[in-house]
Amino acid sequence: MSNFYLAAKVLKYLKYNGLSVGMNLDSPPTIKINSIMSSIVKKSRSTSYCLLRRRRPYYLLLVIAVALLQAPARAQQMSHPEYVEVAKNVRLHVTDVGKGRPVIHGFPLSDEMFEYQYEALAKAGFRAIGITMRGFGHSDKPAEGYNYDTYADDIKAVLDQLHVDNVVLGGFSMGGAIVIHYMSRHHGAHVGKLALFAAAAPCWTKQPDFAYSFFTKEDINNLIALNSVNRPALYEAFGQKFTATSTSVSAGIGAWLGTINLQASGFAVGQMLAVLRDADERPNLPAIKVSTLILQGRNDSIVSYQLAEQLQMAIPNSKLVPFEKSGHALFVEEPDKFNKELIEFAGN
Repeated sequence: MSNFYLAAKVLKYLKYNGLSVGMNLDSPPTIKINSIMSSIVKKSRSTSYCLLRRRRPYYLLLVIAVALLQAPARAQQMSHPEYVEVAKNVRLHVTDVGKGRPVIHGFPLSDEMFEYQYEALAKAGFRAIGITMRGFGHSDKPAEGYNYDTYADDIKAVLDQLHVDNVVLGGFSMGGAIVIHYMSRHHGAHVGKLALFAAAAPCWTKQPDFAYSFFTKEDINNLIALNSVNRPALYEAFGQKFTATSTSVSAGIGAWLGTINLQASGFAVGQMLAVLRDADERPNLPAIKVSTLILQGRNDSIVSYQLAEQLQMAIPNSKLVPFEKSGHALFVEEPDKFNKELIEFAGN
């Protein structure tokens, strides 16, 4: 039974008893609460004291009716927005479940990838917020802004507008590099703790003084070239490396992740591959002053375990947790362990 139906019944009963506020509730109106209350005040002023006392129960019922009509509006005001505008004509898709812990997706996925984390976090008493970066998933896909500076600014805009503080900010793969960049660029605003999941950082490609990555810049150039002519083949190549073994996740989970990949803009994919190729977040690691959780698959063929070890050595007060049965997709290869570690870290 809807609030509207109950309110209509109450108001019709009041009208039958001689107290009407001039509302027609035969069909759901655009409710103007202020005008109803103004009508109550006017009638109260024009009613003798004795009459008002006699009709006090009816006025109480009228207030109840107004409260019933207000309830849906209040619920709508308390609901979380599905999209947040971070720049002119640029909206990011946001999943907001439970009651403050944002999570940033990885290349080339979206906030949908954390489907099996949202429920676990919410049940544990947390508010889980997934942010899809521009160019990916259901977020807008503008022609510009594909760099870590803009992505960090976009995250800041979302956190500002959601009015959240002391959050556990997490990022997977490329998202891990983005949240590291955010901590430096925005001085850790809104963040109480940091979580890095198979982070493609501090450098995703080999550097003259950094040999811990699997890929060379030429390897990534080849991936960029493939993206420009056959993006599904690019995803297939990544898919073969995404899990520890071909049976680490079910065929259904693999297909589901594939559909998320295809929601991305091909232009954004090419642009961010170039960013991943050239980025070096080592200068930004000293900016991380908060407790940091590092989750990393032992059998990851996309982000080497040595990268996680380098992050642990460079970030004070950090903890590295190995996932012995996982490749890059630790969030679906060992979801129970992933959720347990994240929840315990967030709650401590």
